Amino acid sequence: MISGLVSREVPEQLIIALEPEAASIYCRKLRLHQMVDLASHNATQNGCSPTDNVGSGMTQAKENVRRNRQSRTFLVENVIGELWSELEEGDRYVVVDCGGGTVDLTVHQIRLPEGHLKELYKASGGPFGSLGIDYEFEKMLCKIFGQDFIDQFKIKRPAAWVDLMIAFESRKRAAAPDRTNPLNINLPFSFIDYYKKFRGHSVEHALRKSNIAVLQMNSFILIDICMYSHPSVDFVKWSSQGMLRMSPEAMNTLFKPTIDHIIQHLTDLFEKPEVSDIKFLFLVGGFAESSLLQLAVQNMLQGRSRIIIPHDVGLTILKGAVLFGLDPSIIKVRRSPLTYGVGVLNRFVEGKHPAEKLLVKDGTRWCTDVFDTFIAADQSVALGELVKRSYTPAKPSQQVIVIHVYCSEKEKASFISEPGVRKCGTLRLDVSGTESAAPRREIQTLMQFGDTEIRAMAVDVSTGRTVKASIDFLSQ
Repeated sequence: MISGLVSREVPEQLIIALEPEAASIYCRKLRLHQMVDLASHNATQNGCSPTDNVGSGMTQAKENVRRNRQSRTFLVENVIGELWSELEEGDRYVVVDCGGGTVDLTVHQIRLPEGHLKELYKASGGPFGSLGIDYEFEKMLCKIFGQDFIDQFKIKRPAAWVDLMIAFESRKRAAAPDRTNPLNINLPFSFIDYYKKFRGHSVEHALRKSNIAVLQMNSFILIDICMYSHPSVDFVKWSSQGMLRMSPEAMNTLFKPTIDHIIQHLTDLFEKPEVSDIKFLFLVGGFAESSLLQLAVQNMLQGRSRIIIPHDVGLTILKGAVLFGLDPSIIKVRRSPLTYGVGVLNRFVEGKHPAEKLLVKDGTRWCTDVFDTFIAADQSVALGELVKRSYTPAKPSQQVIVIHVYCSEKEKASFISEPGVRKCGTLRLDVSGTESAAPRREIQTLMQFGDTEIRAMAVDVSTGRTVKASIDFLSQ
C-alpha cells in the first residue's frame, strides 16, 4: 500500500480526499474573520476596505490570521460558518483551486437540512497553475541569453538554477496591477560567470542587445505594450548590483498566458446551464494570493457572484481533507469523470454488430470486445450507489475470474477497441472454496462508484458466500 500507511488487510484505514471537494468542505466552516470578501461593501470587516486593492487586502488578511488564533481551532468546532448561514436549499457555488501545477474547478449545490453537498458539474481544470509563470520566465531568459545556454546552465549548474528560480518565485509574489516600482531578481554569480565563459561577453551586454528582441518574444507582449502605451519600454534591464531589473509591465506580462487560460476555463464553465445562478466563487490554493489573478476573476464575473478568499488559502485543502476524514459522507452526490465498464462477450446480432467482431464458439455466435457500461461520464452517482453485474466462470474448476476494467472520456462506448477507450484496471474475483452442485455458478459482482474510490465486492449466488474481489488500477 501507499508508503506503508495502511496494510492490505485493512485498506479502509486510508481515505482518499479529492482536492476540490476538500476545499469546498473547508469553505463551509469559514467565519467572517477567516476570509476576504472581494465583493463585499463591508470588506473592512474581512481584512480590506473598498478603496484597497486586492493584494493589500490579502496582506492585511494574513496579518489578521496571525493575530487571531481562533482560526486555528476551527477544526474542532462543530459549527457552520456565518457565510454558510446565508445559503439556502439549492444554492450553488464554485470552488477554484489554484495550485502550482493545475487549476481545478468544482460546482456544488446545497442540500438542506443536513447541509450535504451535491456535485453539479464534474471536477474540471487543466495545467494552468502558477508554474506556468515560471515557464514564461524561462522562455524570457532563453530569448535574452539563448536556449542553448539555458539548457547547458541547467545541466552544468543545477543548484544555481534552483537558486535563480527561488529568487524569481519570491519576486513574482510581489506582482500587482498597480505596482509602479521595478522588481529586482538576483542572478547567481555562477550564472554571470558561466555565461561569460559560454558566450565570451557579459550578461549586461546580452541584456542591452536583447532589449528590442524581448519586446517581440511573443504576441501577447506586443498587446500589453499597446495597452500600457509604452512602445519603447525597456522591459528587462541590468542592475549594477548584479540583478535583473524587470519593469512591472514585464512581470505582469509573464502572468498573462496562465491567467488567460484560467479565465477562459471559468468563462466556459459559467456558460453551462448547470452552472447558473452561482452565489459564491471561492478562490483557494497558493496561486489565489495573486492580486493579478484576483482582479482578472473580478473583471470576468462583473459582480455575478461574490468572490471569497480564505485567509490561509495555502492550507485550505489540507484543513478540508481533515474535515472530510471526520465525515466522508458530507458529499452525497458526485459526477463521474469518466465512463467505466468491462469487456464482455454478447450474443452476436446480425445487422447490429460488425462482422469482424464475430466469434463462433461451440456452435454459438458471439460478439467480442463489447463495452459493458457500469457508469457513464458526467452521470450523477449517489454516495454508496451500487452497480450489479453477474458473471459465470468459464470452467467449473476455475479458481479466479479476471475481468479487465476499461474507461473512456466519451459518454457512450460500444466496444473496448474504440479510439479513446483504455484499460484502466483489473477486477479479480477469487472463487476458490465456493464450489457447489449447481449446474451454473453465478457470481454477482457489486461495484461502488459514488465514493472517492471505486470499490468491489462479490457473492456466490448459489452458496451465498462472499467472494474476494479487488480492483488493481496501479499496474496499468
